Amino acid sequence: MDYYVYILTNERGNVMYVGVTNNLVRRLAEHRSGSVDGFTKKYNVHKLVYFEQIGDIEDAIAREKQLKGWTRAKKNRLVETVNPQWADLANTLDC
Repeated sequence: MDYYVYILTNERGNVMYVGVTNNLVRRLAEHRSGSVDGFTKKYNVHKLVYFEQIGDIEDAIAREKQLKGWTRAKKNRLVETVNPQWADLANTLDC
C-alpha cells in the first residue's frame, strides 16, 4: 500500500498544513468538505501544493514529522522545487 505526505495551504498561501494519509483523494475531499473539525477547517486550508508517495507507513509518518519540524522557509523551498507557481495539485488527482 502507498501512503502520501502532503502539504496544504489556504488561498492566500499564508497558512500551511502537513499531513499523511493512505488515500490522498479521499483525505483531500474530507479537508475540502469541512467534515472534520480542526486546523484545516478553521483556517480554510484546502489547496494541495505538495505531495510525495511513500511505500511504508513508518517512513511516511517519519517524513511527516520531519516536515512538520521544518521552518516555513524550508517548507516553501520544498514546495517550490516541484510547484513553483503554488498551483492546486488536486487537478492532477482528478479531485
